[in-house]
Amino acid sequence: MAETTTVPASGTPGPDQPERLAKTLKPSWVWAIALGSAVGWGAFILPTDWIAAAGPAGAITGFLIGGGLMVLIAVSYGFLIRSFPVSGGEMAFALVGFGRTHAFFCGWFLTLGYTSIVALNASALALLFRKLLPGVVQQGYLYSIAGWDVYLVEVIISITALAVFAYLNIHGTAISGRVQFIACVIMLVAVGCILAGVLLHPDSSLSFAAPPFPDGVSPLAAIVAIVAIAPWAYIGFDNVPQAAEEFDFPPSKAMRLIVLALLAAALLYAAMIGAVAVAEPWQALVSGESAWGTADAITGLLGGVGMLLLTIGITMGVSTGLNGFYVSASRILLGMGRAQMVPQVFARLHPKHKTPYVGILFVGAFCLVTPWFGRAALEWVVNMSAVGVTVAYLYTCLCAFKLFRTTGSAPRPGDLEGTRSTTKKVLSLVGALISVTFMALLLVPGSPAVLGPQSMIALVIWVVIGVVFFLMRRKHNKTLTDEQVDLLVLGAPRPQSFGARATPAKSAGTIGA
Repeated sequence: MAETTTVPASGTPGPDQPERLAKTLKPSWVWAIALGSAVGWGAFILPTDWIAAAGPAGAITGFLIGGGLMVLIAVSYGFLIRSFPVSGGEMAFALVGFGRTHAFFCGWFLTLGYTSIVALNASALALLFRKLLPGVVQQGYLYSIAGWDVYLVEVIISITALAVFAYLNIHGTAISGRVQFIACVIMLVAVGCILAGVLLHPDSSLSFAAPPFPDGVSPLAAIVAIVAIAPWAYIGFDNVPQAAEEFDFPPSKAMRLIVLALLAAALLYAAMIGAVAVAEPWQALVSGESAWGTADAITGLLGGVGMLLLTIGITMGVSTGLNGFYVSASRILLGMGRAQMVPQVFARLHPKHKTPYVGILFVGAFCLVTPWFGRAALEWVVNMSAVGVTVAYLYTCLCAFKLFRTTGSAPRPGDLEGTRSTTKKVLSLVGALISVTFMALLLVPGSPAVLGPQSMIALVIWVVIGVVFFLMRRKHNKTLTDEQVDLLVLGAPRPQSFGARATPAKSAGTIGA
């Protein structure tokens, strides 16, 4: 595939440009950011829930189809990363395709979504210790929220995890990238050992996975119920464009890395579901009242070794999620800070480590509050945030479609690659339709994945807050021209084929970080 000229996002900043991030991320680290963010605690906690809803065959098929659909969406990400390798990802794409207002709300939703997932991963680590060491963790009872008992020890565990990964991210992208890759490799090895151990054990049986679907549920309905949660299950591959400015390799490789990460994530989900399904008869397993049926199935067969492997897998999955979403949330805030959609302080880089430390500290400080509200209340916000991420998917695909439609097939300096433009337009349009379908599954009453009333209320509140904040910043934003915002976010004027603006006139507004 031919190399394309991209909008530059590096080099010495000029008087009208903020300082750019150092190019330190290797391809394997970027792949690990996508995989580790897409696979979290759910792969190790929820297989029995998915099997109960769809049966073993329905759950595995649904995850594989869902992964394939996400690959179609990821194609548009790869196209746009190639031409706009800057921090901000979908926010920058929405800016190019639809303007500053759309870019603000895209970034607003993503900031909440990524930040709340950081908080959820921290609480998942506390949940793991609560399962392994209940006598230790369930000490210092504080209160109950939404039926969830909050203990001081688990709050301390979550806060410690948040502080550790904030420290790693502030002290260098290279450190967090290396940690991410090592953790992903350990997680994959743990899952491989679990699957091999179960399949080779004399007491396991493929007959335990029968019937393939729940009684009274059609195969199609069972599969659709799992496909509907794909936006939640695979959230995280979209962290890659947030870090595109820091690639130490050509951005054209990003699409391949995202696709490989999604395929690995789909196989990992399928492996965990398959291991649980053949460990013991699944209908008896899901009919019980166990709080962690996956652990019961694996440890019932593999004993303490099984629990050790599960613990390693969850710990690595949670750690990679914490790390990956710290990266993405802080880079979204960095991009919005450069555009002055949020206070410019978010565009500052650490004087020594050259990381967006203000955004990292903001995310960490926000999340330090969340363990005190209990996991049940936090899940309302996280479920709602799936809508925000789906909005970002839609913006990315529509932006890709719009750019392919306007650039035509003749490549020019700064253009997207001109070959096979019709195929690219079709793929980006298909991705947009898939995004709309996912959004409908989350919002339309009667859908198998429709948000609960608490999550709907949280969504409305966040939209209202976003509108209020946008109106408060509106006067300041008028001091900047669209051309200046392009320069601040993209690092250069947009290419002619993307609807380049006129040379910006000097404004009374302050430019830069």
